[in-house]
Amino acid sequence: MIAVGHWYVFVVFLLFWGGVIALILWAIRRATSSRGPDSAIQILQERFARGEIDQQEFEQRKSALRR
Repeated sequence: MIAVGHWYVFVVFLLFWGGVIALILWAIRRATSSRGPDSAIQILQERFARGEIDQQEFEQRKSALRR
């Protein structure tokens, strides 16, 4: 087990691996939450579905996004 005088080694070990895990989780969240052209088209589709824009405007904006 852990010797009484070496508890700080265990704490540093836990902090290191906790940091590694936190960094991995942060990278995964950042990679999956990126806003690219696909998400812009998705927002456009949602606006069209809610009736905020008509079909003509939807088609114009969609073609502009795909250029």
